[in-house]
Amino acid sequence: MGIRRANIEDADGIAKAHVDSWKTTYKGIIPDDFLNGLSYEDRTELWKQNIIREDNYVIIVENVQGKIVGFAYAWKRETNIEENTCDLTSIYLLEEYQGIGIGRALMKELFIHFKKMGYSKIFVDVLEDNKTKYFYEYYGAKFIKNVQIKIGGKVLDESKYEWHSVDDVLAKL
Repeated sequence: MGIRRANIEDADGIAKAHVDSWKTTYKGIIPDDFLNGLSYEDRTELWKQNIIREDNYVIIVENVQGKIVGFAYAWKRETNIEENTCDLTSIYLLEEYQGIGIGRALMKELFIHFKKMGYSKIFVDVLEDNKTKYFYEYYGAKFIKNVQIKIGGKVLDESKYEWHSVDDVLAKL
């Protein structure tokens, strides 16, 4: 497995990992109609835009055959107005690559980046019914609040978390 910063040529591979991981991660949480409507083409265009933005940090993990099997993404959301902070916006892996330490490795790379950038606090949002919240909690993310969002016509609870110390997270990773 290799982790590296994404480039524009990776957009289609990220899109495939994005769509496929959403279909397994959010099955039973997000309406099937919405998940079935996700397209590689639309997500490829989204990831091209995400990759070229200078303030975004997108990393990928490839298997030994060079296939993108997961990715992580960080940037400062427009709603984040606190200084010296950033948002961990996603870590996604194909289902068959979960639970073997790859998510941890991606998170470590993100937090190394956060440290280099001088961020003091990191935020992450995760759907309340998504078991990934336990992964973030294990590494010290503290619950702030729940908000309601709508995806595919369904109102969902989204939990907001924060880490107060990049160094503390890196020490656990």
